Amino acid sequence: MHLLPTERSRHRVIDSERVCRAIAALDDTAALRQRARRFALLADPTRLTLLTCIQAAGPISVSDLAAATGIADTTVSQTLRHLRASQTVEADRDGRVVRYRLADPTVAALLNGAGAPGDAAPARRHRAT
Repeated sequence: MHLLPTERSRHRVIDSERVCRAIAALDDTAALRQRARRFALLADPTRLTLLTCIQAAGPISVSDLAAATGIADTTVSQTLRHLRASQTVEADRDGRVVRYRLADPTVAALLNGAGAPGDAAPARRHRAT
C-alpha cells in the first residue's frame, strides 16, 4: 500500500487501490523522462514523417526519403542527423550510398501503436463511477 506524500494529503481519495497503482507507475522518474524524450521525437511532423517512411520501407537513403516525402534533401539530412544523435536511427553505408534504418525498438513500437494516417480514433468508453 502506498501512502500519499504529505504535500498531497489534502486530496480526497475515492479509490485507494487505483491511487496506489498510479503512484507505483510513477516511481521511476528517469524512465518517465526517457519515455517523454521518445514521444517528443514523434511530436515533430518532419521526424514523424521520416520515421514512418523508414519503418515502412526499411533501410532507405536520404534521396529516396526526400523523393517519397517531398521534403528537401537538406532537411531530410539534418533531421536524420538529429535522429542518429538520439540513437533512434542508424546509418549503413553501401559504397557511396548511406541508408537509414530504425535502431530503437521502442520507437518502432510507438509508431506501430500510433495508427496509420486516416485511421479513425478508437471510440472512447465511459464508465459510471
